[in-house]
Amino acid sequence: MATTDCGARQTRAMPSTARPVTVVTGGGRGIGAATALHLAGLGHDLVVGFLADRRSAERVVAAAGEAGVTAVAVPGDVADEGDVDRLFDAAARLGPVTGLVNNAGVTAHLGDLADTPVAVVRRVVEVDLIGALLCARRAAQEMSTARGGRGGAIVNVSSAAATLGSPHEYVHYAAAKAGVEALTVGLAKELAEQGVRVNAVAPGLVATGIHAAAGDPQRLERLRPRIPMGRPGAPEEVAPAIAWLLGPESGYVTGASIRVAGGL
Repeated sequence: MATTDCGARQTRAMPSTARPVTVVTGGGRGIGAATALHLAGLGHDLVVGFLADRRSAERVVAAAGEAGVTAVAVPGDVADEGDVDRLFDAAARLGPVTGLVNNAGVTAHLGDLADTPVAVVRRVVEVDLIGALLCARRAAQEMSTARGGRGGAIVNVSSAAATLGSPHEYVHYAAAKAGVEALTVGLAKELAEQGVRVNAVAPGLVATGIHAAAGDPQRLERLRPRIPMGRPGAPEEVAPAIAWLLGPESGYVTGASIRVAGGL
């Protein structure tokens, strides 16, 4: 395995320009990892963004390489403009960027908003909304045909919380994700004549590490009775919806949000 000059680890030294090039933020774990592996199976070269867990990101990169594509793991914070630029600069070395999966997110705390530390509120909004805006902004610069790009697609990973509100759990997170939904609608209209489609996927309760990271590893079992289908989802059940929105089969779809939430 070769290492690029931006500190990223990749599966092959030579880039390919014949395949789609997709940036997946938060791609080392959970929905991001499942999406990256699904896209690798469909022939996408990938940039797998991650914040701190390099080992998980590199496992995704290695698995993508086994599928015959080029994948690169790039560290960085999506709330930092410079890190976002480094993420897309790494992607540009693989070829023209054609896709973004705006997946990086955090809840950080469970409880009433009145009991949520201000620092947590700020961090969640910075990652989940500001980070999504910064990544979408750079993706628009790269892909817009009006700016010399070849067109492409952006898929924002929202949440069912955006419409449910998540009272007594994470209103701050729900508010940030509602902003992501507004971003999706507005940017879709802005880029519709510039060859870039913008859509969202809104997962419900999905079995990932985000629940334990917020302090409640038993959350899925606790909330299982609320799910009409009677079970939490798996990341692998969200990934195909994201992949469809990136692909040519959804060529007339923009400004949409697909709920993958078991009926919630």
